[in-house]
Amino acid sequence: MIAKLGSPLGTPSLAATTAQFRNRLPTQFRRALPIYIAATSGRVPLGRGAVSGSSVAKVRSEFPRKIWQTWKVNPLKFEDRDLNTARSWVAKNPDYRYEVLTDDNDLRYVEYHFGPDGFNRPDIVNFYRDVKAAIVKADLLRYMIMYAEGGVYADIDVEALKPLSKFIPERYAEKDIDMVIGVEIDEPDWKDHPILGPKSRSFCQWTFVCKPQLPVMMRLIEKIMSWLNGVAKEQGVSLSEVDLDFDQIISGTGPSAFTEAILIEMDLQKEDPRTKIDWDLFHDLDESKVVSRVLILTVEAFAAGQGHSHSGNHEARAALVKHHYHASNWPSRHPRYSHPAYGEVERCNWEPECKKKAEEEKKKKQKEASEKKKKEEEEASRKKKEEEEAAARKKKETEEAAKEKEKEKEVSDKGEEAAEPKQQEKKSGWFS
Repeated sequence: MIAKLGSPLGTPSLAATTAQFRNRLPTQFRRALPIYIAATSGRVPLGRGAVSGSSVAKVRSEFPRKIWQTWKVNPLKFEDRDLNTARSWVAKNPDYRYEVLTDDNDLRYVEYHFGPDGFNRPDIVNFYRDVKAAIVKADLLRYMIMYAEGGVYADIDVEALKPLSKFIPERYAEKDIDMVIGVEIDEPDWKDHPILGPKSRSFCQWTFVCKPQLPVMMRLIEKIMSWLNGVAKEQGVSLSEVDLDFDQIISGTGPSAFTEAILIEMDLQKEDPRTKIDWDLFHDLDESKVVSRVLILTVEAFAAGQGHSHSGNHEARAALVKHHYHASNWPSRHPRYSHPAYGEVERCNWEPECKKKAEEEKKKKQKEASEKKKKEEEEASRKKKEEEEAAARKKKETEEAAKEKEKEKEVSDKGEEAAEPKQQEKKSGWFS
């Protein structure tokens, strides 16, 4: 049953037996055991209630006390770095349940919650089953988890710096909030940049908090399905064979897609129709704010220490998590755009001087390419003109030769006509 996912130990009673076997258990197993105890000790049966594919569940007044992570393997096989970040969540939130979905049990989870006995969305189950790109599945899975059960999602390489009780400032009531998100990138000056523009303003999706069955999560899932099916059709391949680059991932399933979905939902749910929902509401955010039941935290909360967006550092009071990025190797499988002169412009990390240099190099290359193209066009035009002139000369020569031949023929015909009477006279003289 899905309630056992991520918990092969199966029973909290093992907690009482660890002491007598301490010297017999591998160190890695003993280090991972507290995470499993946390994952199993607070379990409650999953009830489906009246939720179905066509109904909308009543929004809860509280966020589920559940921490979710996804990774390739279960906690007993975590590397030390993953154990350290994972344990930070359990240690700082002992009253929360904890679960890890893995590459071995993620499909079971999706089938259980979105299959016939769950939300009855076979299209979602089939889509998830067919997709092979790991990062697409990782993005999709977090959205599915948050829709199905809600709670707290954190990437495996994100460390909790403060307990979850600090995520919602005291001035806000939990019942008035459906999501807690944070700013990731706040660089609107780059909004018109051909490469970085779409990525210059975004919310963080490596950590966020969500109540279950929010429409925004389902709309995001459906948008991703529609988008990727469209890409597959354009490429003339199946979903499992789709080839995606870095920018397509970011805009199709990652932070850009996440941000767009939330902004659209905010606009749909706004109380005052005159309110304009755009990034200006979140630019240079000095303190958290609630917009359409979404709590937006400052960039320091989830994305401190980035070196851009005035993100500060992890020692700041507002910093709640620390992203270590050691699990972020997916771009190696999805190539970034490589600038012809400067390479991967993302390496600029939003530095104005770097951007300026890249743009200067770009203009230089564009100028060189333009001049080269102009010369090629001029050379092609010159050759074409020469060919046209040669063709015209040849045509003229051919026409003149034809006229000369016609004249010769006329002269020849006249000579023959003049000689004919003489021949007749000569013939007459023979018989006279």
